[in-house]
Amino acid sequence: MAVANLVTPGSRVLCITNGYFSQRMAEMVRRVRGEPTILEAVHNEGADVALVERALQQGQFDVVTLVQGETSNTVCNKNLNQIAKLAKRYGCLVIVDAVCTLSTMPLAMDSWQVDAIITGGQKGLSSIPGVSLLAFSESAWAKKIAPRKELPFHWCLDAQLADKFWNQKSYHYTAPVSGILALHEALRLVCEETLPQRFERHLRCSEALQAGIETMGLQLLIEKQHRLNSVVGIVVPDHVSADVVRAHMSKVHKVEISGAFGLNILRIGQMGEQSRAYNLFRTLHALGSSMRAAGAELDLPAGMAEMERVLSGEG
Repeated sequence: MAVANLVTPGSRVLCITNGYFSQRMAEMVRRVRGEPTILEAVHNEGADVALVERALQQGQFDVVTLVQGETSNTVCNKNLNQIAKLAKRYGCLVIVDAVCTLSTMPLAMDSWQVDAIITGGQKGLSSIPGVSLLAFSESAWAKKIAPRKELPFHWCLDAQLADKFWNQKSYHYTAPVSGILALHEALRLVCEETLPQRFERHLRCSEALQAGIETMGLQLLIEKQHRLNSVVGIVVPDHVSADVVRAHMSKVHKVEISGAFGLNILRIGQMGEQSRAYNLFRTLHALGSSMRAAGAELDLPAGMAEMERVLSGEG
């Protein structure tokens, strides 16, 4: 919906890509007849501000798309704030995918001058899948959506119809009532915890898990300065099968983690209620035990001890 309403046929769009999901936004641009230009970040790194500015200088773009956290390979665009403000200086609307980051780390939509933010209820908000959230800036709505003459290609993705449904008592589709109630409760818990405390909890828990994984003898895919904390990417040793590790974790320990999109890594989500100490200990123990069962040589007790040390504030 963000792309379908802010990108019109012929719009020039700079698509900053770090992996699968940022590339998918470029595909969405093509499907609404926009003209995407791909700016691919350096392998396994966040987007470089200077390279983005050079691209903006070379092309007259209408829109910029990027992810805050690239879930597929666990890269974080930590320069999002600077990139968004830079894009605005060049007259671009900014669309940000915050599917795995919203409520797990700062994202100041207004002060960073972002025009559209998307997320899913099932990630950082710890609600259920099936309800996605989208926010448009007031300026993007006033300048691009409200005066739009040609209709978006798809009925369900028409933001004006959605606005009439949610805010003006008109019909658009049957609302996912159960999902909305779940989302309401999830947001209530976010407000009860407060965002500063939530951000701190997510950072502490993720860094503790990362420290435990590395001390145990495994390697993280992304260097720390480019690393996403809400999804942790772990390199699988060459002689170990990621599928065997995951199957063992599921069958023996009843712990589910993810594979990846063609990469020989495992990914552990650190979002919402997953980022609690009791979940971390169970998950790290399950990972280490399953890695050893699959043939890896690890020091599991050292990893568990290091994670506990960081969680206690000694790290």
